[in-house]
Amino acid sequence: MKKDNFTIGILGGMGTYATINLFRQYAEIFEANKEWDRPRIIIDNRCTMPSRVRAFLYKENVDELIKQMSESIRNLINMGGDNVKIILACNTSHLFLPRIYELVPEAKNKIVDLISNSVNQIQLDNVNKIYILGSEGTIESGVYNKEFEKKGIECQVPEQKEYIMLRDCIEAVKQNKYSDDIENKFIELMSKGDTILLGCTELPILYQMYKEKIKNKKIYDPVLIVLKKLRDEYNKNTLEI
Repeated sequence: MKKDNFTIGILGGMGTYATINLFRQYAEIFEANKEWDRPRIIIDNRCTMPSRVRAFLYKENVDELIKQMSESIRNLINMGGDNVKIILACNTSHLFLPRIYELVPEAKNKIVDLISNSVNQIQLDNVNKIYILGSEGTIESGVYNKEFEKKGIECQVPEQKEYIMLRDCIEAVKQNKYSDDIENKFIELMSKGDTILLGCTELPILYQMYKEKIKNKKIYDPVLIVLKKLRDEYNKNTLEI
């Protein structure tokens, strides 16, 4: 594959600051002396979509959400071509992929999903126990737990009484409004495990803000895992030309 044909497509806006962070991570991971040394990236910041969490928990606006996600994925494929690699910048959104594939079957081989790639990497690292932080949709659905259990990896998740803390932390990032209270809540949540998966795209932003106060932790960010995988694939293809 010519490097000019290597395109990354992002379905973002879930939320916007998480998508901005993903773009920053892309720029850092794909190191370049010249801009054209990086692959093309196309971002659809579709912040107008219905809530993924509410769609799962309360069956709210599910059809509309799937319609809009499918439209954006199809547009990314049309813009990026046959070799586009698509990232959904939201862990909870992966719950709706089966129905999206029914509408956009060509997307099945183009979406580089956060869930399976994270689980595979964590297995390769010989992790046998992991603590999962994420949205209520991600936790209640067990979307990560099911995949980890297949690999024999033990999962721990927050208690239901801690969901409000998670919700407050995620909303703080979505609104770009931080406080000592948010810092304290995030640090408390992070104190519950030694190896932690940040299974919501907002949480790595908080981790970067407060990581100096979070000690002796091994942290996994699914977006970083996927971007590094794409970087390795891009570099391999470039070297082979």
